[in-house]
Amino acid sequence: MENITKNLKQKISSKIVKTPKHIIPRLSKVKYYEKVLQIKRVTKVIQGGKRLSFRALVVVGDMTQKVGIGIGKGSDVSLAIDKAILVAKKQLICIRPTKTFSIFKTSSAKVGAASIILRPASIGTGLIAGGAVRTILELAGLKNILAKQLGSKSLLNNAKATIKALLILENKIEISKTQLKKSGVFYNKILQNQNLENK
Repeated sequence: MENITKNLKQKISSKIVKTPKHIIPRLSKVKYYEKVLQIKRVTKVIQGGKRLSFRALVVVGDMTQKVGIGIGKGSDVSLAIDKAILVAKKQLICIRPTKTFSIFKTSSAKVGAASIILRPASIGTGLIAGGAVRTILELAGLKNILAKQLGSKSLLNNAKATIKALLILENKIEISKTQLKKSGVFYNKILQNQNLENK
């Protein structure tokens, strides 16, 4: 009996695959904060008449450097919000704030008829923004920034334009670091430590 039990234990242990230490598990321990921007009732015309459903616009962020927006549709409000949260977590972008919790340069973007201008600010200025732009910047961890909405007042287009403006800044950092060594040293002095990515 003892030999049988030993053989069984050896077979079970051989089947168990141990994950190496350098591999990060898929489920992260980062806590994300969600905020519902808009819940809208939409209709779809079908052969029998009209089908009612709900559309939810949600912003997800970790209040340090990651933020994303998501849109979800469902027959129920809670179902639409859950779908939007899943979509937002898949579309997270990483932002590198400066030591003053601001951006390093003025950025602007346009989506549809909505255009956004983001300007850096000194410590103590606070978030001077409104609507969808304010919630996105708050969940991204930016505390001192000036923002202006121009054109359309659509929450969806303004949210997309804000994400686009933040992505333009990240692309400028990556391109300038590869082009010149001086610019790489400059950004390392201004920007915060990147230890936050490993959290």
